[in-house]
Amino acid sequence: MALAVQTIGLTKRYGVLGRGGGRLAVDHLDLEVEQGVIFGFLGPNGAGKTTTIKMLLGLIFPTEGRAELLGKPVGNIQVRREISYLPESPYFYDYLSGAELLNFYGKLFNINAEERGRKIRQLLQLVGLAEDKKPLREYSKGMLQRVGIAQALINDPKLLFFDEPTSGLDPIAHIEIRDVILKLKEEGKTIFTSSHQLSDVELICDRVSIIHRGKLMKIGDVDDLLKGSEVQIIVDRPLSPALEQSLRGLSQRVVEQEGRILLYQSDEELVGQIIDAVRAERARLISVTPQRQSLESIFLQTVRDDDSGAALPPEITFTSEDTPLKGAEG
Repeated sequence: MALAVQTIGLTKRYGVLGRGGGRLAVDHLDLEVEQGVIFGFLGPNGAGKTTTIKMLLGLIFPTEGRAELLGKPVGNIQVRREISYLPESPYFYDYLSGAELLNFYGKLFNINAEERGRKIRQLLQLVGLAEDKKPLREYSKGMLQRVGIAQALINDPKLLFFDEPTSGLDPIAHIEIRDVILKLKEEGKTIFTSSHQLSDVELICDRVSIIHRGKLMKIGDVDDLLKGSEVQIIVDRPLSPALEQSLRGLSQRVVEQEGRILLYQSDEELVGQIIDAVRAERARLISVTPQRQSLESIFLQTVRDDDSGAALPPEITFTSEDTPLKGAEG
């Protein structure tokens, strides 16, 4: 499948260049994101997520490496017309209404009046603001995020970058934004999203990566990453003492439950032996269930494992030429 995003050795260093000083914000990042998917770009604060997105958008330049969007180099004029970006806290002219804001951005893209009007109505309907006429200064945080998504779609982009699209939203707005993102995927768009809302990422993303200290630590399809190696086997009591002793010996861990015993094992051969032993004794087998990990547990384990072996960062010295852009370290 064609790639929406590809980075090869993408690196950004802030500090004194050429003398081994400074700090690596992004460290030789290799990424491939296929078109038509929702891709989650995860990492703790300061991991390099926002810096990476800014390099992909051409807002800052890499120290090393390169990146392509939709098969063309970052900065290509045609690519710029086919991508869009919604920052975590968008700023809009607060005296405009939602429709007026979209009209303004539509004019910037040289969309003719008839097509512009059609798109504005369509997009406001998509984000649930079709009937709202008040100025943006009276919008809630959730409404601003929704009109921000509409603004990001005015040029009908193939690739969208969302930086924390559900941050700070109430539960209802949270769900509404999530549903809008899923609708965009149904329309064939590619969404590259950075988020700390791991439950959302787990629900909507097809593929995720975890970045920490500027390095790519883990990447894969969500379903593959969440597959647990452990199997839970629940057996009803009463059991003969010999069978219970045998089951305990075959299990990695055992959990007592009133009237039942829960057995856990990751070795497929031993799982089969447990099931055979239960059936041989004509005991009641309640269930055999592969356990699913959470994205949160995978994220924490990945970051903590990296932190446990990490050296202290070098002291940073900036010159006036090397001082990073404000907010670019994220």
